[in-house]
Amino acid sequence: MAKEVNMPQENIKKAIMRGTGELPGAVYEEVVYEGYGVGGVAVIVEATTDNKNRTTAEIRKIFAQYGGSLGETGCVSWLFEQKGYIAINKTDASEDELMSLALELGAEDFKSDDEDVYEIITSPQNFEQIKQELEKKYKLQQAEVTMLPKTYIKLEGKQAEQILQLMDALEEHDDVKNVYANFDVPKEIMEKVGSK
Repeated sequence: MAKEVNMPQENIKKAIMRGTGELPGAVYEEVVYEGYGVGGVAVIVEATTDNKNRTTAEIRKIFAQYGGSLGETGCVSWLFEQKGYIAINKTDASEDELMSLALELGAEDFKSDDEDVYEIITSPQNFEQIKQELEKKYKLQQAEVTMLPKTYIKLEGKQAEQILQLMDALEEHDDVKNVYANFDVPKEIMEKVGSK
């Protein structure tokens, strides 16, 4: 990309060296933003930036653009818990067998509410061990330590579309690593917005 816009070779080298810490210059810091989307949906955004003021202004603008607002630190984090999350396709496992194994391994919860996957919730401390044991027997659809909402807010219609657009806009921002929210949106709206 840099070559395509005729950036001098020396500038490219300096940028790489700054990025790897060999040259002083850009200092990256981890930042967490908390705010609200439409309908009172709680949103947490984790980002890495070399310019906190710029990133904060851009994140605030994205929230406002989709009917939300950036809040104070701590305003929504109490609505989430850090947990291990593992999803396995329902076609890849027997519910009884998987549930027995997951609970035997020390999982905190096993859910089969989702149409497509079984969900296994673990403590962050037990996540890696449980994941490794399950991988020996099953293909994992998803496995990560994440922030899970304690409660969910059901949204429909225009509000549901707005919250999904907010999530997309936040996730597409270059500095953003993770976005967590506590909305519950009907599958048909998710598919409709996802196909735009």
